[in-house]
Amino acid sequence: MPARVFYDDDADLALLKDKTIAILGYGSQGHAQAQNLKDSGCNVIIGQRKGSANYDLAVSHGFDPLPLSDATKAGDLVNILLPDEVQGDLYREQIKPNLSQGNLLLCSHGFNIHFGQVIPPDGVDTALVAPKGPGHLVRSEYVGGGGVPSLIAMGPNASENSRQLALAYAKGIGGTRGGVIETTFAEETETDLFGEQVVLCGGVSALVKAAFETLVEAGYQPEMAYFECMHELKLIVDLFYQGGLNYMRYSVSNTAEFGDYTRGPRIVSDETKAEMKKILSEIQQGQFAKEWILENRANQPTFQACRRQDREHLIEQVGRQLRSMMTWIDSKEV
Repeated sequence: MPARVFYDDDADLALLKDKTIAILGYGSQGHAQAQNLKDSGCNVIIGQRKGSANYDLAVSHGFDPLPLSDATKAGDLVNILLPDEVQGDLYREQIKPNLSQGNLLLCSHGFNIHFGQVIPPDGVDTALVAPKGPGHLVRSEYVGGGGVPSLIAMGPNASENSRQLALAYAKGIGGTRGGVIETTFAEETETDLFGEQVVLCGGVSALVKAAFETLVEAGYQPEMAYFECMHELKLIVDLFYQGGLNYMRYSVSNTAEFGDYTRGPRIVSDETKAEMKKILSEIQQGQFAKEWILENRANQPTFQACRRQDREHLIEQVGRQLRSMMTWIDSKEV
């Protein structure tokens, strides 16, 4: 069954006229959604810790940020746009005690609500409005008259009024210009985590490193391995982005296309797909969420060790050197 999609005519911004929208966290999504809502005529306040870079950024954009507790207390719609790993504790300590009956609690990623770290009090509905793009794109598309397609999901037993407020919010950030697709908290959260782990971050990173190491261990120059296994990946991903797999195959050589069909399935094999299913099961059953929550409660020992180790990988050292030779790249260092 095709997904239900909402557009501008399906949402009424007037529903937000007498509402105060509290954006908690002025990071990537926070700054974009807050500015878009403000430009849409909404009354927006910011909850952000004083002394942080994001606090100063909010001030530079004309906001007067409040502590999370005060912003929550003043908000009718409260959107938690803080990092996943800090939301649970901050919610219990500063947000939940200041929610009022009739508030609508929002998020742009369902992790904490879906896995029980954020449990709304009685009388508070929940909704998810998730732009499918980074904050800078959400902002630039809105300013240019467009909008990033978004997702919407409602918590259990949410009222029709809350649904209409969530749609109005989606319109306020520009989402209904591109189309707002109806989903569920479970679907958004589980597919998002799966995509990150199996393809976008985990899968791609592991594939690139393994291929680079294979060439270097076979005696090829690290520079050549970097070009073939890391640098040129952007060319292929851009083709995916523009026209999918078929356009990529149309754009590369016949030699590359034949290698794609005949060798690709040997890399991503039935065994690989079985592991993907295992990872999906871990996500669905909450095993990954529990692991990540406990990791943060222990001050991230495994996470930080992995980060340090991979920062020193040969591919990073070689890449740093080669990127310095490419003046057209806005090279970044962490």
